Amino acid sequence: MEYKDYYAVLGAPRTATQSEIKKAFRKLARQHHPDAKPGDTTAERRFKEINEANAVLSDPDKRVLYDRLGADWESYSRAGAASGAGGRSTGGGAARGATGGAGGRFAGSPGGPGGSVRHEFHGSGDTGDFSDFFNVFFAGASEPSGAASAGASGPGRGRRATGGPSFEDILAGMGLDGRASAPSGSGGTGAGQGAARSSRPQQQPGAEAVAEITLEEAFHGTARRVEIDGKRLEVQIPAGADTGTRIRLTGKAPGGSDLHVVVKQLPDPTFTRKGANLERELPLTLGEALLGADVLVRTPKGRVLLTIPPGTQPGRTFRLTGRGMPRFKATGHGDLYVRARVILPTDLSDAARDAAHPFIELTEQPDPRNSET
Repeated sequence: MEYKDYYAVLGAPRTATQSEIKKAFRKLARQHHPDAKPGDTTAERRFKEINEANAVLSDPDKRVLYDRLGADWESYSRAGAASGAGGRSTGGGAARGATGGAGGRFAGSPGGPGGSVRHEFHGSGDTGDFSDFFNVFFAGASEPSGAASAGASGPGRGRRATGGPSFEDILAGMGLDGRASAPSGSGGTGAGQGAARSSRPQQQPGAEAVAEITLEEAFHGTARRVEIDGKRLEVQIPAGADTGTRIRLTGKAPGGSDLHVVVKQLPDPTFTRKGANLERELPLTLGEALLGADVLVRTPKGRVLLTIPPGTQPGRTFRLTGRGMPRFKATGHGDLYVRARVILPTDLSDAARDAAHPFIELTEQPDPRNSET
C-alpha cells in the first residue's frame, strides 16, 4: 500500500503551524468541494484526500505519530500483526509495558524505551470514509462509538472493538511509546502490575516578549533588542509586520524552549492601518474643494501630487494604488485611501462677508435637506 504524504496533499511544509495547516485545508476544501463541482469524480476524490490529510495533521497527537513513523508505517503495520498474534491479557487494568529491545530499529528515537516522552492517542470514531492507508496506519487508534472493550481504562484508550492490538501496544512493541519496562520486583508498572498512565509530551513552556514599533518601522522593517535570562538578543522584524505578528526564536528561551516576540504597532497620528491598506484624511480649503487643485499628499513612500476635481464634497475618498503597507511575507503593497475633509473659513471680515452674499446668490444649489422626511 502506497505511503500518503499528507503534507503534500495540503501543499503545506512539514514545519507548518496548526494555523497554517487550517488555512491550507480551508483553501483546498473550498476549491474542491463537490458542491462547487457537481458530478466531478476527480474533485470528489481530491476532496476526500484533503479531508483525510486534515484529520491527521490538524490533530496534534496524530500528527506527532505520523511525523515519527512517516514512510516507516509498514513497520508499524507488521508490528501490529505480530502484537496481535502474540496475544495479550484483556483483564481489567492490564498494563502495557514497552517490549522493544535496545538495539531495535527505533531505539534511538526520543520516545524509545527509557525515554521521557510518550503519547496518548485518541481516535475520533468511524474511519470508514478514509483510505485503506489511513485505516491501517491508525487502525488501533479509533474505537467506534458505544463499543465496549475489556480492560480499557476509559474512552479513547486505543483498543479496537475487534479485540486486536491497540495502537499503544503496537508502539510499545516498536519501542516508540516512551515507556520502559520495570525491573523485576521493583514494583513498577510492567505487565500485570496495573494500568499505565498516559500523558502528553512534556514540553518546556516558551517565553514571550512584546516589541512596540511605529508605522514607519513596520513599513520599512526594523530590529529590536530583547533581554531574556541575562542575554540580549536582536530580533529582526520584517517589513509588513502588524499588531499580533509573532516572531519565533527557536531555543532562545530558558530551558531551550522557544522565545516568541509579539509585535505591537503604535497608533500613527496621520495614517490608520487596516491590514496592508492605509487610510488618512486630507484637509482641503474651500477654494481647493470648490474650484479644484493639485495637492501634495504625504504617503509612507513619499509625497505624491493628487488632483482634486472641482466640486469635491467632504468625505470623498481617493484611492492611491500600491501606496499602502508592504504585504507581510508576500509581494506588493496595499493601497492608500485618502478622504477629503473640507475646512471652511472662519472669522470672516466685513468685506469678505459682503463679497460672499452675491456669490451665494449667484450659485444655484438645491436644498440638500429636501430628501428628509
